[in-house]
Amino acid sequence: MTVDLPLVARGKVREVYDAGSDRLLLVASDRISAYDVVLPTPIPDKGRVLTQLSVWWFEQLTPVLSSFGASHHLVSASDVPAAVAGRSMLVRRLEMLPVECVARGYLSGGGTKEYERSGSIRDVVLPAGLVEGSQLPAPVFTPSTKAEIGEHDEPIDFPRVVSLVGAPRAEELRELTLALYRRGAEIARDAGIVLADTKFEFGVDASGGLVLGDEVLTPDSSRLWPADAWAPGSVQPSYDKQFVRDWLTSSGWDRVSEPPELPADVVAATRERYVTAYERLTGTPF
Repeated sequence: MTVDLPLVARGKVREVYDAGSDRLLLVASDRISAYDVVLPTPIPDKGRVLTQLSVWWFEQLTPVLSSFGASHHLVSASDVPAAVAGRSMLVRRLEMLPVECVARGYLSGGGTKEYERSGSIRDVVLPAGLVEGSQLPAPVFTPSTKAEIGEHDEPIDFPRVVSLVGAPRAEELRELTLALYRRGAEIARDAGIVLADTKFEFGVDASGGLVLGDEVLTPDSSRLWPADAWAPGSVQPSYDKQFVRDWLTSSGWDRVSEPPELPADVVAATRERYVTAYERLTGTPF
């Protein structure tokens, strides 16, 4: 992919280009990361799924954002260089906030391990008797830091969010994150998908307004489970990259050494999951 613009940053999945004084071009590659490490094997069409699904979700979530006096960063997904059409977005330039805003409606993954140790996730106390895959009594806000490539996101509690962004902004982030999750979960449920958890990233525009950025409710940023197969008590089948995480664990990778190449069947099955998520959520063929 060749873009004749200055490169601003290269993330785990995306390249960010300078598209003018108040614009950036976000280009989603087919790279896939797991456990905060970029894997050596790409997933065909993954960047296109992430981009086109995010564009769809920004439209769905606009009413929720507007009710909070917030907005999203998308300017256009069509006014982009031809070489990256379908996998890029022209967006507003923001000052990004240093918090991963995570919402959980179900117990899974690292949240399950934390709950089993302490009966809570961060500073959110949960009732006894929950198991992997259990629906929580109400969605919870469980933020983390934003790690650099090769580093690991670190769980933080709400007081730490306050120390990073101030009390009013921290409260706004928590309430908006949960509102977006609830609306996303409702839309997903109508499509036969359980939105178990997700993470959002927010920035601030020149006027100080809160803006939803990055990607939204994709298989990279969310756990998406087929509703008709949901069965608490074990790891759930999914339409996200948990399939890759599970394969890496079974391969014996120690999460420290260089990650292994993904076999062709794992690549194909991962692509199928991403495409299925897009098609079921949007109701349109990929």
